[in-house]
Amino acid sequence: MNSFETVGSDADLVAQAVRELIRRTRFPVAFGGLLDSGEVPVTAIVGSRTRSLEGLRVQPQRGLGGRAMIELRPRMTHDYGASQQITHDYDGFVLGEGLRTLLAIPVIVSGRPRGVLYAGAWEEPPAGGITTAPAMQIADALAGELRIREEVERRLRSASAPTPPPALSPAHREELRESFAELRSIAALVPDETVRERLGELERRLLALSAPSPLPRLSEVRLSPRELDVLSCAALGQTNAQVAAELGLRESTVKAYLGTAMAKLDAPTRHAAVARARRDGLIP
Repeated sequence: MNSFETVGSDADLVAQAVRELIRRTRFPVAFGGLLDSGEVPVTAIVGSRTRSLEGLRVQPQRGLGGRAMIELRPRMTHDYGASQQITHDYDGFVLGEGLRTLLAIPVIVSGRPRGVLYAGAWEEPPAGGITTAPAMQIADALAGELRIREEVERRLRSASAPTPPPALSPAHREELRESFAELRSIAALVPDETVRERLGELERRLLALSAPSPLPRLSEVRLSPRELDVLSCAALGQTNAQVAAELGLRESTVKAYLGTAMAKLDAPTRHAAVARARRDGLIP
């Protein structure tokens, strides 16, 4: 699994990762959670025979998962109960489920642990052994989705200044336009509707920061999301080839989107289309 079907909450992402562990590895049991207030509450469990794993909260450095988080690498034991390499703070949970083989994979975002995924078995490893590669790929995919969400949150916080400055300097305005175009590019890659709505909110804030006083009248022109993406990049002076590379489109597709945007804006050139879009408050 190279990517997740992005869903509503971080806990939903963990649940999807746990299901993938069952599907792609030889382990019959999988569980995991994300770091919250200094510990990892297990929020997703699949394949267990008992309810012993419910309520498990793992602290860094404690147990197999805590050690994996501190060392930022997977840890595995084929005989959990007899292992001398870990603390046994959570034996009541793990041994209560009867697990003997246990793999812990840290979820690492920007060089720091954000959670841990577990895969376990009641017996010794099955014939043919166990490879950790699929489990690590799943943890990496989960970390990638969390990284995107953290970046969105960071940008939302940075754009929430209560009183924007009365006027932007040319350098600041150019930086704002670059940020707007970058946000449009990110939004085009995010499948989750909730995240896209939050990105749209941030885009509207950036437009408000760049708007002249008095504010422009509400434009009657309605550009499609892709037309706005292309026009935002073109506003930075990018060629069709550069816009195509930025948005992952064919150059001919970029040309077509730009043409329809120019037609809607009644603009004979791309420069005139950018100027009209800025005047109508469609782009900064």
